[in-house]
Amino acid sequence: MNAEVKTKKRFGKKEFDVDFEDRTPLKQRIKNKLTSKTFYGNLVWAIFRYVLLIGIAYVILYPFISKVFGSFMSKDDFIDVTVKLIPKYPTLDTYKAIIEENRYFEALFNTTILSLLCAIVQMITTMVIGYGLAKFKFKGNTFLFFCVVFTMIVPHQALRLALFQKFRYFDIFGILKLVTGSTLNLINTYWPLAVLSIGGLAFKNGLYIFLMRQFFRGVPDELEEAAYVDGSGVFKTFIRIIVPLSVPMLITVFLFAFSWQWTDDFYSTMFFTKTSNYLMPNIVSVPSCLEATGFEAEMVYASAITNTCALMIILPLLIIYCFCQKYLVQGIERSGIVG
Repeated sequence: MNAEVKTKKRFGKKEFDVDFEDRTPLKQRIKNKLTSKTFYGNLVWAIFRYVLLIGIAYVILYPFISKVFGSFMSKDDFIDVTVKLIPKYPTLDTYKAIIEENRYFEALFNTTILSLLCAIVQMITTMVIGYGLAKFKFKGNTFLFFCVVFTMIVPHQALRLALFQKFRYFDIFGILKLVTGSTLNLINTYWPLAVLSIGGLAFKNGLYIFLMRQFFRGVPDELEEAAYVDGSGVFKTFIRIIVPLSVPMLITVFLFAFSWQWTDDFYSTMFFTKTSNYLMPNIVSVPSCLEATGFEAEMVYASAITNTCALMIILPLLIIYCFCQKYLVQGIERSGIVG
């Protein structure tokens, strides 16, 4: 087999190394490759990987795909034993009933406003807390961070009654009752979630603080020291240097907070007891026009309808993820948890 030949070729004023490939005939090279043990070993390994990936993808995606196709099935498809996945008589009646009777667009609007409010407030609050825990050394820093981590493992159900009582009879160290003679009832308002978000105690806020702290610990101290030398204070340095560097991480926290608040049914059912506060968890029910009492496949049919409700709930999140997945991956990588 001829060795590779290297020569210098001039293009303008620059010289480049030009490699001339092996001059062995193409048929001979193919024959040598096909008779190589390495070729067959790599081929078997590649086939094994593709089969394994296809199997894993099938296990993960099949339940979701079956729910998507099931949402278009009619009653006749549920009693037809020949229908396995693709409906014979596709229909949009299920979607129409959910939109009209389950007040889908009203729930969409209310949930969007609430999720945006909570996500923005939690993003700002956890950023400030995470920066303080990462960059400022003070007495009790480690213990305070331990308390933050501890909030991640405390079941929220254990605090349900206490939280409800706190916001049903809301008071600040007894001052309101002393001044006005009564407490405030914040149930069926956005204030309970707003107060929890501002205080860094809302759903999964311990995780967000942990992510922000890990990210800020990876920011070189020399950047802040240089800003201090130039005459910038702590607040100015934080706004002009730290915040621009934190954009991928802030987007990650925002997406997490928005998604979890969007699908939350713990705080939503606890703080919103009136039907006027219609949120996404409230649409998960079988519309009256689709009820099929005495239908042979009644249970399967009802399950397909509730699955369709779930698909309509997560559809906006899938759309958001398609546009923001790059920032989500960047934020998780820079948090220092993986890699």
